[in-house]
Amino acid sequence: MEKILEVKDLHVTFQTYGGEVKAVRGVTFDLYKGETLAIVGESGCGKSVTSQSIMRLIPNPPGKITNGQILFKGRDLTKLKEPEMRKIRGSDISMIFQDPMTALNPTLTIGDQMIEGILQHQHVTKEEAKKKALEMMDLVGIPSPEFRFKQYPHQFSGGMRQRIVIAMALVCQPEVLIADEPTTALDVTIQAQILELFKDIQKKIGVSIILITHDLGVVAQVADRIAVMYAGKIVESGSRREIFYNPQHPYTRGLLNSVPRLDVDGAELVPINGSPPDLFSPPVGCSFAARCEFAMEVCDKVYPFRTFLSQEHHVDCWLQDERAQKLFLTKT
Repeated sequence: MEKILEVKDLHVTFQTYGGEVKAVRGVTFDLYKGETLAIVGESGCGKSVTSQSIMRLIPNPPGKITNGQILFKGRDLTKLKEPEMRKIRGSDISMIFQDPMTALNPTLTIGDQMIEGILQHQHVTKEEAKKKALEMMDLVGIPSPEFRFKQYPHQFSGGMRQRIVIAMALVCQPEVLIADEPTTALDVTIQAQILELFKDIQKKIGVSIILITHDLGVVAQVADRIAVMYAGKIVESGSRREIFYNPQHPYTRGLLNSVPRLDVDGAELVPINGSPPDLFSPPVGCSFAARCEFAMEVCDKVYPFRTFLSQEHHVDCWLQDERAQKLFLTKT
């Protein structure tokens, strides 16, 4: 498969009144053409900061990319000037922001907001831009697009606003789409429709998707690969099957155990005890050690080596060390 995006050893910090927050700490992943990569983790783990860094939307100050590369088709986005990034945003890489209720300008018609990006990135007339916008509105399932084109955001339901936001992100046919919690504000019925829409659009236009979410139910339906993020680091990554059926990091297991199970009688939710670490002064060792029931002395002192379980599946955990496996086998 063709590699379209590479994030290498990305570090992002924020200067605050209390000190420096190390929000993203050495994140590395690849995105291939036509696939969906899900980045999952609880709130505050650095998912959205990572996605906004790819788009170079981190406000500086207080935020800053302090190290790493973001390679889009071989070009390092961290080195580009703002005028060059403006040409890429919306045209080559687009983003769907978290809340469809606030992502649209309430003072402009849907049509004006749809054609703005087309006119910015493509050399077309206003009539040609309108035609492209109407075609995309139809593709994402907006009924009567000609009529809806003239309406304002307050005249749309939550689900329809989300479809419009998706249409706006795709109207210039980008190669990468970043969807940041695209179903959070929607009820479960509309969520299912939006997820089906993602799959249909990907088949039709071949866009590569980075899906940012904390909802493993969403991930199970659409992701090809999953990267599990905790305290600014990716602690486990693998195919959807590997993560759901062979999770190796205690945090990944904790996330899966906290998902409601309707297919198992008497299944109970098992919460992850404790709180994430303070990223003003992150731990030297494994960030999950304080909450992990399997934590050993080494976990607090040294960050674990990366262990590759397959070509796609890797995990950062001391439990993969053969000495730890012997220890636990002896105890059991």
